[in-house]
Amino acid sequence: MPLAVSVPEPAPGPGPLSQVAALQQRISSMQATKLETRTLPTLPALADILPGGALRQGAAYSVESSTTLVMALLAGPSQGGAWCGVVGIPDFGAEAATRFGIDLERLVLVPAPGDQWLTVTAALVDVLSVVVIRPSLRTRDADVARLGARLRQRGCTLIVMGGWPQSDAVLRLESSRWSGLGRGHGYLTGREVTVASVGNRGFDRPQSTRLWLPDSKQQFRAAPAGQSGAGPMRPTAVPALREAG
Repeated sequence: MPLAVSVPEPAPGPGPLSQVAALQQRISSMQATKLETRTLPTLPALADILPGGALRQGAAYSVESSTTLVMALLAGPSQGGAWCGVVGIPDFGAEAATRFGIDLERLVLVPAPGDQWLTVTAALVDVLSVVVIRPSLRTRDADVARLGARLRQRGCTLIVMGGWPQSDAVLRLESSRWSGLGRGHGYLTGREVTVASVGNRGFDRPQSTRLWLPDSKQQFRAAPAGQSGAGPMRPTAVPALREAG
């Protein structure tokens, strides 16, 4: 099971800060030494849309409204032995994460940090390899700069659901199509998407690739040209399915 952490409501005195310090100490005692390379293990299917072909330690990335794409970015580092954290995303499903290859034994969840999200994030950056956040408040430029410096110092990778001024790349889903449904019957077996990205480092023009997120075997992989059905990809409405991204 993932390490779930609850952050109490702000209270007078040092209570919240001591909780954060205890969180840092607990995670530090549980995880192995940090990775020594400057890039993290990344799924090959994502190489074409990331500057340098991989997630870079000390860098930040933005993902526009897709929990599934966030899980795809986490899967490679997690499978490679990295500790990961998710802050401020209460609907991040542990069951879905494990189906996609994320190791729950090295996953820290802080679903509702409230106004302390930035303090909690900074604490996790000190001890984890990858941290995912969905900010609950608008972030000041000075806080972004301080957190960016901390990322570079600690070698942690930040993935932000939403905009982030210092992102190395912004990723988004441009189109999506589910497979497996017949005429009024059947089961959803896979999701083919077009992922686009714009990078501030490595490439400036938009890049895009087609991926299975996931395929019928719950794997993230590239969708070779001509593999899917004929015709252009169009969004498919599936009223009975609740999909976060």
